[in-house]
Amino acid sequence: MAGDAPRVGLFVTCLVDLFRPSVGFAAVKLLEASGCTVQVPRAQTCCGQPAYNSGDRADARAIALQVIAAFEGYDYVVAPSGSCAAMLKEHYPALLRDDPTLAVKADAFAERVYELVSFLTDVRGLEAVTAPFEGRVTYHDACSGLRELGIKAQPRALLATMAGLELAEHEDAEVCCGFGGTFCVKYPEISNTMVTNKVEAVERSGADTLLAGDLGCLMNMAGKLQRRGAAVRVRHVAEVLAGMAEGPAIGEAPAIAKAPEG
Repeated sequence: MAGDAPRVGLFVTCLVDLFRPSVGFAAVKLLEASGCTVQVPRAQTCCGQPAYNSGDRADARAIALQVIAAFEGYDYVVAPSGSCAAMLKEHYPALLRDDPTLAVKADAFAERVYELVSFLTDVRGLEAVTAPFEGRVTYHDACSGLRELGIKAQPRALLATMAGLELAEHEDAEVCCGFGGTFCVKYPEISNTMVTNKVEAVERSGADTLLAGDLGCLMNMAGKLQRRGAAVRVRHVAEVLAGMAEGPAIGEAPAIAKAPEG
């Protein structure tokens, strides 16, 4: 991690901004600890995934152009979400492929985009974190991060370095939780069956905490766990890695975000 500090533009994501801003502060803390200079462009909006998944290519294209412009000039664009990062990295180039000039911009932008934990390990070379965490955790591999960005070993490698933390893998950790953005709205019965199967596997693991890198998945699973009365707390992996997991878990109460000291 030697050399000049790279300039990182943090893509906060809609769900983090609206429901769990503490994840954004945790991401900033981790990025700065890895030697990066972090900024949060005020002009950023949604990644465009809801429009894209609904077949609204015109609005998705317009959003992509706005996001690319908002993050111009940064060495890297980092998001604490495999889903949003995959949209920026994998789907923006396809959206803009029909215009040669825009295609070049989209390709150059995509090369600078990373999911948070992948960036910390694969780009910044982070091998361990110093924050402790007491408890038995299980990890859910969210679909986009796993299948589109190859994120699986990276969070587990960092979690394994945390004093007091025990990782208990649950069955079918790679199976979808049933959220899928608009999928859970279009197919609620199927979605409910999927998330029920998922949380039953989480409960069988004996873990007291469920982690993942996508807030949509976490909110979906947290809701189902609460309705079942399960004694499993739900957190974003960034909060745990940054040592910022002392507050209410996801779904328990609105998180009061506090900027990290220093």
